[in-house]
Amino acid sequence: MTFFEETLNAISKVPIPILDDSISLSKYTQLDLSVKNVALKKLNMASPIVCQSYIDSVLKRNNAVVAYGGYLEQRGLYSNNSHFNGLGQELRNIHLGVDFWAKAGTKVLAPISGKVHSFKNNRTKGDYGPTIILSHSINDLAFYTLYGHLSLESLDDLYIGKEFFTGQALAFLGTPEVNVNYAPHLHFQLIKDLGIHKGDFPGVCTTKDKEYYTDNCPNPELLLKV
Repeated sequence: MTFFEETLNAISKVPIPILDDSISLSKYTQLDLSVKNVALKKLNMASPIVCQSYIDSVLKRNNAVVAYGGYLEQRGLYSNNSHFNGLGQELRNIHLGVDFWAKAGTKVLAPISGKVHSFKNNRTKGDYGPTIILSHSINDLAFYTLYGHLSLESLDDLYIGKEFFTGQALAFLGTPEVNVNYAPHLHFQLIKDLGIHKGDFPGVCTTKDKEYYTDNCPNPELLLKV
């Protein structure tokens, strides 16, 4: 492990809830949205209606409320979106965070204490919609957490430097009209070096850039332990 990964892993020995803590972790189930999932071959997962229908089937089959997963998952749902497939550019289709799929309006909790670094409504189709980035410092290590696909109301009353404590309500999940055409979910991502970004950071990368982003954006499971 890198020093960053070791620091994240040492924060807690038990799972850290990131959604409404009244939802038991026993009601979480893993979700595979990768190109390897044959069940998705004939489905238009870029449609929030189709995507939600598939997620609902997974939740029902597993008697669950939250479906999660996606770190370094190669996904097909980005292939027809110019946001990920610009002219003459390599397709960005490797997912860099963990998604938590649940009902719109579900409460998002701060998994660790931090301060608002920046926030923004990223309105381009396929982007995050309303987004919050928190800054953290543990053992002199500075890093960031990103929360995407939130409700518009989640950005109300925010300001740079506003402090949130572990377990405090941070935001709520947005609807497809607000989160720019996705079934309701939280995109959660760890970031070591944010660079010049404010209120946004790549959540999907190309195969060519995978090594860099894997180092800069380690697996959120190191922290959350879901």
